[in-house]
Amino acid sequence: ACTGCPASRVLTSSAGIADRSLLAEILRVDLDPFRHRVLINKGANVSVYKGQAVLAADGVFGQVDRAGFGAAEVILITDSEHATPVQVNRNGLRTIAVGTGEIAKLTLPFLTVDSDVKVGDLLVTSGLGGIYPAGYPVGEITKVERDAAETFAIVEAKPLARLDRDREVLLIRIKF
Repeated sequence: ACTGCPASRVLTSSAGIADRSLLAEILRVDLDPFRHRVLINKGANVSVYKGQAVLAADGVFGQVDRAGFGAAEVILITDSEHATPVQVNRNGLRTIAVGTGEIAKLTLPFLTVDSDVKVGDLLVTSGLGGIYPAGYPVGEITKVERDAAETFAIVEAKPLARLDRDREVLLIRIKF
């Protein structure tokens, strides 16, 4: 087996977090610039299901939105209809990372101006919500703007998964 190839990196990065995992290849990318979805070559015939977590070698990729017999549609974490329960790795602060419709940007709209977050903080999955395992990398905070007159800060992050470059992903069932 190739230890440096992308498939090996995806499998290695998920060691110990899943009961069962399944490697899938991206077949097609949605061409609509406002929808961040891909079609993968695994489906219900191999037990892929709606809501299943999809990971890449460097971080969370998305989740299955629809599972057909031999293929499934995956909604990426940056799609404007997707939200991911996360926590700041440095201090455990929990929040939600919401897709913006931009491939390189997530927003964290529910952090107050006094929240303990800073540029460079690593966001990991919180394990809440029942989709993603706890502690898997999601993104890095790139922008924090605070205005004392406002209730919420403007906080943005960039996804760690190479959403526009990855060719293979890992579908997992998490342990509860």
